[in-house]
Amino acid sequence: MLINLKDITAIAEQHTMAIGSFNCPSLESIRASIDTAEKLGYPVIIAHAQGHEDIVPLSVIGPIMVALAERSSAPVCVHLDHCEDLCYMRRALDLGFTGVMFDGSMLEYERNVELAKRAADMCGQFDCGLECELGSMGPRENGRGHEKENVDTPDAIYTDPKQAVEFIGSTGCDLLAVSFGTVHGIYKGTPHLSFKVLEELRCHTMTPLVMHGGSGVSDSDYHQAIQAGIRKINYYTYGAKFAGERVKKVISDFQGLDQSAIVYWHDMTEAVYDELCIAFEHVMNVFANKLS
Repeated sequence: MLINLKDITAIAEQHTMAIGSFNCPSLESIRASIDTAEKLGYPVIIAHAQGHEDIVPLSVIGPIMVALAERSSAPVCVHLDHCEDLCYMRRALDLGFTGVMFDGSMLEYERNVELAKRAADMCGQFDCGLECELGSMGPRENGRGHEKENVDTPDAIYTDPKQAVEFIGSTGCDLLAVSFGTVHGIYKGTPHLSFKVLEELRCHTMTPLVMHGGSGVSDSDYHQAIQAGIRKINYYTYGAKFAGERVKKVISDFQGLDQSAIVYWHDMTEAVYDELCIAFEHVMNVFANKLS
């Protein structure tokens, strides 16, 4: 069942949980996200990042995402992640996406507000919710999992609660991605999260908040973030890493039996699907605020 970003986060609010948003640059990741959500009975967000355009074009993957969401028994939002180009956003809206994230966080504040307002106007013409970002979580992933590891002290700028109130009032965005110590990519050390910042943001804005850059965050920290107001959590890097490690094992196992053994492509896609299902099941339960 295809539903709006605002409606899916309303479910999260009602149950004091976060909805997992899974970047899906392949059929295996789309299937694993939706199949796991149906198995567990949770809502799910499947996302295409603009940074993944060179891996799989929006024009190819978008219609597949929408079609599989519509036929699913689970509530599914089809979401555009980290979009910096309003023309690209319009293409996703025309394809039937029900959530978009306009990312102007690297721009000057006034320009971020200006473009976010235009994004909100565009979303208003469709059954689509709008997420924006305020603050900095360091360099974005390049979409291929080869980003540099982040050091113990992240290059992040915490979101200012008063500015967040002004930003939401000026733009009309429905969700706000905020910086409270997480960083995109893979952590070299342990993330240092400021739950005080997160609690202040929630108290001031009373708006569903979004966590980006969750790789390396412990299950208990996820639970604390959800209690403080996080209602959507982006998940990509570690799932892609685990799937890649599973592919390496498949190839190694075949070669260990016989150096001349043939490894077929479907051996790897099946392994990737299985590994993603395992990873997604774990984090969906964590995001549902269930204690391990």
